[in-house]
Amino acid sequence: MRNFFVRDKAFYRSFLALSGALMLEQAVVLCVNLADNVMIGSYSEISLSGVAAVNQIQFFVQQIAFAISNALIVLAGQYWGQKRTEPIRRLTAIGVRLELIFSLVMFALTSFAPRQCVALFVKDDAMIAEGVRYLDILRFSYPFFAVTTVLLGAMRSVENVQLALRVSVVSLVVNCCINYLLIGGNLGAPELGVRGAAIGTLTARVLEFFIVALYVLVHDKRLALRLRGLLQRGGELAHDYGKVALPIVLQGAMWGASNCLQTAILGHMNDNAVAAYSISSTIFLLLKVAAVGAATASSILIAKQIGSGADDAALHQSVHTMQAIYLATGLTLALILLVIRTPLLSLYKLSDTTHALAEQFLLLQCAVVFTMSYQMPASMGILRGGGDTKFPVILDLISIWGIVLPVSYLAAFVWKAPAIVVAICLNADQFFKCVPNAIRVNRYHWIHKLTREA
Repeated sequence: MRNFFVRDKAFYRSFLALSGALMLEQAVVLCVNLADNVMIGSYSEISLSGVAAVNQIQFFVQQIAFAISNALIVLAGQYWGQKRTEPIRRLTAIGVRLELIFSLVMFALTSFAPRQCVALFVKDDAMIAEGVRYLDILRFSYPFFAVTTVLLGAMRSVENVQLALRVSVVSLVVNCCINYLLIGGNLGAPELGVRGAAIGTLTARVLEFFIVALYVLVHDKRLALRLRGLLQRGGELAHDYGKVALPIVLQGAMWGASNCLQTAILGHMNDNAVAAYSISSTIFLLLKVAAVGAATASSILIAKQIGSGADDAALHQSVHTMQAIYLATGLTLALILLVIRTPLLSLYKLSDTTHALAEQFLLLQCAVVFTMSYQMPASMGILRGGGDTKFPVILDLISIWGIVLPVSYLAAFVWKAPAIVVAICLNADQFFKCVPNAIRVNRYHWIHKLTREA
């Protein structure tokens, strides 16, 4: 066992510093959505369901934006291991262009067919109307959020994770203050309901963009990216970026679409299930940040090790250590969720039926968070960081689209199963993906060098 795990304290300091900062940053980002949910939930259950429907669109936007950013981290991380920053600057320019194209497409879609987009997730006219009011303002945040995401990805690839955390804290404070003023009309401000929540989120996203852009383009010395650098052509690096990004973006799109379909399946069963699942999934996502932080930190460190030419023994020790950390994290999160579920539900103004459903969903999530805390960072951290971007896509294609969604549809609309049974079907992949990911990770066929020679 002496040589099975990493014994260098510097590795643990680096991993914990990266993952800790990333966890906090993701938690703060999610708190922006949680603030909308809690404040709107205390305002009106119908408004909460409308916001929950729009948040599924927002989730899809976030998944694609994060996928483009994560592709940058995989490639740039290996160049950072070689201390070569010029390719990273060119890759960042490619990422910015991709983010702008995607975000403008989503802006156009939600502008021309807002009611149809919201109606994919709820069927009640009052809920749809509230969702459209929210989306009418929120859609303007998409380009700002997308570009901010890839710029922060560039910073993460060179191990600067503090910027994102600080910006997210500022964003959360601004969003909560505006929500307090405008949702219920406090301190003499107009009572705008869901539109007030949307204004808060949009303001926070715009502020994030300007702070990040100013720092990256003016003050950062590690990458030293300047505005003219964003106008550079990618050249052959564009091919490399596309090759890495395509499976990651495809996986993000599948994940985002599947999450939307999951909510649509529950939402078309009954109105209580929409609000209950929104609450449980928001709380679950808040704990999920630990797995996301561990995955991103793993991806950065694995890519850096491969880029710097680390030997096989060092890589194996890193992988063994990371997997042990994932399991310990999952157990801790499951216990935390079990303890906090009751006081958190007390923050919402819910009917008895909705409260009971939310309680059942949260108990299910206690089990889900444990298995997810292993399989997600193993797949999106170790495998993806090592350059194996295809295996996670294939696994998701089979497990989610070949098994989970068809079985869940049958459970909901053919077998007429209770909502909790449908929720179990919808989350089943988090359990059975653990085995193939563990096998793949520990066979070490995922190590690929992606950089070009200087």
